[in-house]
Amino acid sequence: MKKIVIIDGGPRKKFNTAAMCEKVAAGVRSVGVEAKIIRLYDMDYKGCMSCMACKVKGKASNICKFKDALTPVLEEIAAADGLALGSPIYFGDVTGQMRTFLERLAFPWLSYNDYSMTAPKQMPVLLIETMNGTPERNNSQGYGSMEYCITAALGQPDRLIAYNTYQVKNYDRYELAGFSEEAKRQWRDLHWEDDLQKAYVAGKQMAEKIIGQIGI
Repeated sequence: MKKIVIIDGGPRKKFNTAAMCEKVAAGVRSVGVEAKIIRLYDMDYKGCMSCMACKVKGKASNICKFKDALTPVLEEIAAADGLALGSPIYFGDVTGQMRTFLERLAFPWLSYNDYSMTAPKQMPVLLIETMNGTPERNNSQGYGSMEYCITAALGQPDRLIAYNTYQVKNYDRYELAGFSEEAKRQWRDLHWEDDLQKAYVAGKQMAEKIIGQIGI
């Protein structure tokens, strides 16, 4: 069976990013492709250690050689048929956990001989962002420079953005006077179920692409 790995880079197990990742997984499974969600915040790992083990002459590798909890995840992605990455946007960027994960994923792809980017194999990629900002007003840089690495090594990714998401369930409990809970609720009522449906469809389409390209 073909497989898509979904990386959840958000801290909350039952909130916006997690819900989007779950819907992507449901879409993947709807056409008979395996989907596995991996939560970065449940793992103990570091970013790139600059050990350069992936660049040693005669032993170069496009999978990180530093051993910790992330090692089996990177190996699983190398063998997978598709990859989805999900993160909330903090200070205009993906979470720290997602960024450190991407360092470990992408640095071994980079050749310092010719600056090419070579992953173990190319595959469909979906980038998911959930954010407080609106389409007209946000400071998101998304996956930033790492998106270039993903595109060069794996192929052009698709993107899925859920805007103006709820930050908390009860705004009365927190110092969040700069936001209108009523406006947030109205936006959510209009858009959230549609965002989840788009995530489902994106997962389904990724799986169908895999089936169409290489079969099950």
